[in-house]
This record gives sequence, C-alpha cells and structure tokens, in this order.
Amino acid sequence: MNLSLLILLPLITALAILFSKGLKQIRAIGLAGSVAQLGLAGWILKLYMNERSNGNTTAYLFESNYSWFKALHINYHIGIDGISLAMILLTSFIVVAGILVSWTMEQLSKEYFFLLVLLSIGAYGFFISLDLFTLFFFLEIAVIPKFLLIGIWGSGKKENSAMKLALMLMAGSALVVVGLLGVFYNTGTFDIVEITQLGISVAAQQLFFPFAFLGFGVFAALFPFHTWVPDGHASAPTAASMFLAGISMKLGGYGCLRIALLMPNGAQEYAWIIILLATIAIIYGAFATMMQTDLKYINAYSSISHCGFVILGIGMLNKTSINGAVIQMVSHGLMTALFFAAIGMIYSRTHTRLVAQLGGLLKVMPFISTVFVIAGLCSLGLPGLSGFVAEMTVFMGAWQNPDVWHRLATIISAASIVVTAVYILRATGKTLMGPISNEHAVLTDATWNEKLAAGLLIIGILIIGIAPFLINQLIMPSTDILMAQFEKAITLK
Repeated sequence: MNLSLLILLPLITALAILFSKGLKQIRAIGLAGSVAQLGLAGWILKLYMNERSNGNTTAYLFESNYSWFKALHINYHIGIDGISLAMILLTSFIVVAGILVSWTMEQLSKEYFFLLVLLSIGAYGFFISLDLFTLFFFLEIAVIPKFLLIGIWGSGKKENSAMKLALMLMAGSALVVVGLLGVFYNTGTFDIVEITQLGISVAAQQLFFPFAFLGFGVFAALFPFHTWVPDGHASAPTAASMFLAGISMKLGGYGCLRIALLMPNGAQEYAWIIILLATIAIIYGAFATMMQTDLKYINAYSSISHCGFVILGIGMLNKTSINGAVIQMVSHGLMTALFFAAIGMIYSRTHTRLVAQLGGLLKVMPFISTVFVIAGLCSLGLPGLSGFVAEMTVFMGAWQNPDVWHRLATIISAASIVVTAVYILRATGKTLMGPISNEHAVLTDATWNEKLAAGLLIIGILIIGIAPFLINQLIMPSTDILMAQFEKAITLK
C-alpha cells in the first residue's frame, strides 16, 4: 500500500478545483475528492487490520523511504501505526462533512474549496510522516490555509483573529524547530525509527523536550498558549471552524504524543508540569465557557477544556491513559466538528450566534436542534457517545498512578464534567427551548447536504460510543509497542 496516495489524491482534487468552471463543478469535484479520500482511508484500515491479524507486529506498516535532502539526512519517510491511522480516519470524515457544509459558499468559491483541500493535504502528510523534518514541513502546510480562510471568509474581527492565529502558531513552530534540531544534532538523523533505536541522551532530552512539547502544545491549545483558539474559531467560517477544531488542533496533540514517546526521559522529568497545565486547561476552559454568550465562543472555550484531557492522558504516561488521549482526540474532533456544523446551520438562518437572541428553535428546526443536542450530550460525556468512552479511559489511566499528585489531578479534572453539564444544558435550553420570536418562526430546517454532513459525524460518534472495542483494537497494538519502547528507554536511563 502506497501511503503517498493520501497526499496525491487531495492534491489532484485541489488542482482540479483550480481548473474548474462554475460553482456546480467546484462542488462536485470537492465532494468526489473528499469521498474518495474517505474510501481510501477505509481501504487502508482494512489492509492494516489484515496485517495485524496475520501477526505483523512491526511498529509501523506500509513504510516508504526516499532520500529528499541527503546532505542533511532528510528523507521522505512515511508509514502508519494504529494511532496515526485513527487520525487519518478522523481527517477523512471531517473533510467530507466540511465540503458538504460549505455547499452554498459562493464568495470566491474556487479559492475557498481549494484551501480546504490544501489543509487536508497538510494533515494527511503530518500523520503519515516518520521523518521529523517532513512532519514539520506538512505541519506548516496546514497553517497557511487557516490564516487565509479566516482572514478572507471569516466574520467579526477576522483580520485580527487571523493575524493572532498566525503569530501564535508561528511562535509554536519556532519552538518545535528548536526541539527537532536539538534531536537532530544529538542523533544525526530526523528519522523517528532510527532515533528510537539510537536513543537520545538524557541531558539532550531534558534540554530540548520542553521546546518541542510546548511548540506542539500551542497547536493543541495548551494553557497558557490557548488564546488564539476562541478568536480564531469565532471568526472562522463554519467549515474552517470544523477543520480548525476537528483536525488542526489534533496536529498539536499528535505531535505532543509522538515527542513524549520519542523522548521518554524528558517526558518523565516534566510530566508533573504537563499534568498541571492540562488540569488548569480543563478547569479554566470549563469555567470560561460558562461566561460565554456566543455559541461559537462556547464551543471554542469548551475545546480548550476537552483538549486538556488529551494532554492529561499523555502526561500520565501509561498505556491506558495514552489510549484515552488518542480516543479523546478522535472523539473531540468528531464532536466539535458536529457542534460547529450545527452552530453554522443556526447562524446561516438566524444571522446571530448570541444565546440571548435565540430560543424555541426546536419548533422550526427539529433536525438541526437534534444535532445540536447530540453534540452537546457528547461534550458532557453521556454514556453511549464517544465523549464518555474517551474521558473515562483517560480517567482510568490517570487513576492507575497511585500517588497523591496524580490522583488529585484526576479528581479535579473529573469534576469539570459537572461544569460542562451546566453550560451545555443551559445553552441547549436557551437556544432550542421556550418561546420563539416571530422573525425566527418562518425559518427552515436542514437541507440534504447539511443532513448528510451531520449524519456522517454522528455515525462516527455512535460507533465509538457503542462499540469502543473497535477503536481499541485499532490503537492498542501500537500503544503496546510504543510503551514497551518507552519503558525500555526509561529502564536504560
């Protein structure tokens, strides 16, 4: 299986969009390309599971390795494990949903759909990269479309929000570069597989781990580097918000995870700081969300809290918590994309996102209201939905650490669920229940494309919530391998 198809297919789609004529042709190409990506991701999943069931226990499957810049030992080295495959599947789901939600986009539609597809190229390339330089290259490709999507098609103070996002992410990238160059000069290679075999000196890990982890943490909304998230999400168009929260923030979480497992001694040394920052993000995000009156800001601040669970799972450094962090990344990606889609549907009809100006929408928009409720219930961790599975797995992994510090952080983080329930139920009640204004009484419900987009994301949420063993079967073998390497490196310290 040539994983380069994951990059080649959206690249062909993007180029075809540039040479297309008319909105209908642009939409058709975008949808066909995104569905093809979803189909390719499903085919890779089938081949991957067949390899694992046949006893293939290598850390990464379907590897390809080509020299890119020989003088600096930079290679186009790609491959996947269960963790990266879960991220690929998440990306393919959200790309299809984002294209469908953007169906009526008429302003510079060619450029808009091109940038959406370009963002997916960066995400796919990032998740399959086994060379740190190549990984960073695709990370930066994914940054460019975010700035333009917000600055051109956004709302409110879009220019300020786009600039703030770009500056914050550039600062994060600078930190990542320092960390990755430190690894390179210590090992002589950017190759993740080679670095795992060679090992990085403890002194180098302690010096460079904070740079790399905090750099990726900026992308993952790690406290206190989260400030770009609320403004960026609030100003972005609907599909861009879905991509930002559902895909782009996962680049940061995935990067944090890879760096933590690549520099185990550094991760162990700074684990208490990681846990502290994650716990603050969880509680701060939850309480900050309660103060918001704009639906997009509510979802944006809640994303800071939910991404805190990803960082918390990584900081706990055991198999269960790492599994929980991965599941939380997938769950949050689906859930927050669904929430932003529902908010976008409401805004396109009511022309407001302020909770105080809404109410009674369930009467005229039953489908959209149902989507809104499902996204909210997933956010607050209702059993049967993916949010419950993800958060409970993180909590179970965190509780396995018997010391007071880890368990105190677990208890405080778990308490945020109560706060989450308060703001979700309050927002749902004020937006959907009660009397409806005369101007909103004539609104229409979701169109076919909106129903299809929401249905696709809901399917993903329900699969994880009802049959969590499916995603566990995908990611656990990889987690076992990586944690075995992690524990071996710690033992040899």
